[in-house]
Amino acid sequence: MSEPYWLRGIRGATSVVADEPEAILDATRELLQEMLRRNGLDGFDHIAAIFFTTTPDLTSTFPAEAARELGMNMVPLLCNQEIPVPGRMPRVVRVMMQVNTRMRQDEVQHVYLGEAAGLRPDLISAQ
Repeated sequence: MSEPYWLRGIRGATSVVADEPEAILDATRELLQEMLRRNGLDGFDHIAAIFFTTTPDLTSTFPAEAARELGMNMVPLLCNQEIPVPGRMPRVVRVMMQVNTRMRQDEVQHVYLGEAAGLRPDLISAQ
């Protein structure tokens, strides 16, 4: 009997230089590609869904468009806006990628790029 697959969440976040569509899409593409690479995902079949959030200061495009540009045409994608917490880091795209995998929870590699690396220094040190 083979080992079962588990639904795991892979977290990621990146900072964006400006509220411009190309800046948001470039940063999101880079983040998604790095999340796939670090977690050994060479295709999209094991991705159950991806949830994107943006801080309230990013409104010029949907970050999910970057996933579509990468070929994730059959992956369910959803964009939301973060709650406007005072003092939060500005211009951040966050990702919750749900994947079916045999990785244990402690084997999942969460990815934080740019200024967003400061959001979870506890995870960055393990990468």
